[in-house]
Amino acid sequence: MSIGIALSNSSYEQPEEILRDADTAMYRAKSLGKARYEIFDADMRASVMARLQLEMDLHRALEHSEFQNFYQPIVSLASGEIVGFEALLRWDHPTRGQLAPDEFISVAEETGLIRELGWWNLREACRQMSEWRARAGHYSHLTISVNLSPKQFLQPNLVEDIRNLMHELRMPPGVLKLEITESTMMGDPTASVEMLQQIKSLGIGLAIDDFGTGYSSLSYLHHFPLDTLKIDRSFISHMDEREDGTEIARTILPMASNLHLDVVAEGWRPLNNWHC
Repeated sequence: MSIGIALSNSSYEQPEEILRDADTAMYRAKSLGKARYEIFDADMRASVMARLQLEMDLHRALEHSEFQNFYQPIVSLASGEIVGFEALLRWDHPTRGQLAPDEFISVAEETGLIRELGWWNLREACRQMSEWRARAGHYSHLTISVNLSPKQFLQPNLVEDIRNLMHELRMPPGVLKLEITESTMMGDPTASVEMLQQIKSLGIGLAIDDFGTGYSSLSYLHHFPLDTLKIDRSFISHMDEREDGTEIARTILPMASNLHLDVVAEGWRPLNNWHC
């Protein structure tokens, strides 16, 4: 049981107000692990107001095109050449400056705005790659990787929308690679396999993102029609300082090779992002 408590005081003028705050405290209790109680206080009120403001700002940002993509190079360690890019979403907030996804994606997920925002990210990344390919022939081998949110992944019309987008931009499906997290796929493995197979049938590449931070269920991994396994940056960025990251990478690499998967190591060294 999760309990939210609001203490009556002179600031409340209507009964609905104290019920609202008790409800807020109850949801805080749930978010902290359930089976507990939380008492509503001024900090909680400020947090709620900040979240409401962020939600309103997100609506405005979508209407006024305040988002942009940055493109992080994917480099082959064998050749040292750039083989693709990952599209990284950023929000140019008018008062808070440039915001990374971890500052707004959770609110977008909770409000359902992630569907519209995720589609903008995907469409813009494909448009940019299509423009690069048309500009110079030596870009034809490059791929573009885009993150797919859990709510996007569950949309019944996702495959048809992607097919139409590829046709509209005249971009070969093999240029696009979609990244899905472990937790998204493991939420319903059977449904995930079906959806992944439909996406795969278009010729689009598939990657499992942040591998090692979620379920890491090896018994299920070979059932998914994947092309790439991305080792989470938390294991890579401190390999020079900690041996456990190195050992995890050494364990994952042979496994990926046996499953005929490419491997991308996130955050191996700092590289300048490309913004267009």
